[in-house]
Amino acid sequence: MSNPPPASYFEKAVYATSAASLKQCPGDTGAEIAFAGRSNAGKSSALNALTRNSRLARTSKTPGRTQLLNFFELEPGIRLVDLPGYGFARVPDSVKEQWQKLIDQYLRQRQSLRGLVLVMDIRHPLSDFDCMMLDWASACEMPVHILLSKADKLKKMAQGKQLDLVKHALAKRQQNVSVQTFSALKATGVTPLADRLLELLEVVLISGQSQALAGK
Repeated sequence: MSNPPPASYFEKAVYATSAASLKQCPGDTGAEIAFAGRSNAGKSSALNALTRNSRLARTSKTPGRTQLLNFFELEPGIRLVDLPGYGFARVPDSVKEQWQKLIDQYLRQRQSLRGLVLVMDIRHPLSDFDCMMLDWASACEMPVHILLSKADKLKKMAQGKQLDLVKHALAKRQQNVSVQTFSALKATGVTPLADRLLELLEVVLISGQSQALAGK
């Protein structure tokens, strides 16, 4: 029997819980991947496209609705995490500072974190926030997979130019970073994203079933 397509594994995702502090997070065991990005980068839309569930992660025309750490379970001990967006959210500075503190604590202290998906608008990649996240990941030796989202906004040639630009910038960094183009609207790039996440989570798909190796 042939192996199942990698993207099908993520269709099992279900909402688990939301946390306003590390104390409210699920037990720090197993493995999880966090999705980060500016408030308008398309982070929640990318999660929904990956899981083929348009209602899984909250999306809005108003940036900044994700204000908590939102956990989605794939199977016991295997999770995806939607981090609060940062940048364009129209909220008081005190609230932004609280979000930033929460993200910083989570990224630095969460032992089950296996990697970071950093979502960037392909038209405006490598913002100050993006570079800050890359610097943090480098210091922590944390793998990063970059999604150049909203690729449907550009023609193929322009997509390629932006991809090359980002790859050239990343070549100057000595860290574990991969990058791809992605469109939640067109559902393009889902399979390579799923492949990379399975590697980071150490999940092996065998004949319709998964074998989670992380934490064992």
